[in-house]
Amino acid sequence: MPHRKGHKKQLLHLVFGGELTALDKVEFRDLAHLDVVGVFPSYAEAHAAWKAAAQKTVDNATMRYFIVHLHKLLDPDHPELSS
Repeated sequence: MPHRKGHKKQLLHLVFGGELTALDKVEFRDLAHLDVVGVFPSYAEAHAAWKAAAQKTVDNATMRYFIVHLHKLLDPDHPELSS
């Protein structure tokens, strides 16, 4: 689908989190209990969602949330999407 003039390109980001097995590695305690916050069309929106989710679990030191740049995985060779 062509990019419409004046329409900002979607740069999809996934926000998810879960409880880690240890503070020094990214290994989840239970994959069945991952919290998938959602997919967002910009980094700014993903960051806001990440921050809100992380603040809800601030008392649990092993709970971590992440932002995955889906647009980089979907089209890694596209120069516009490399940042």
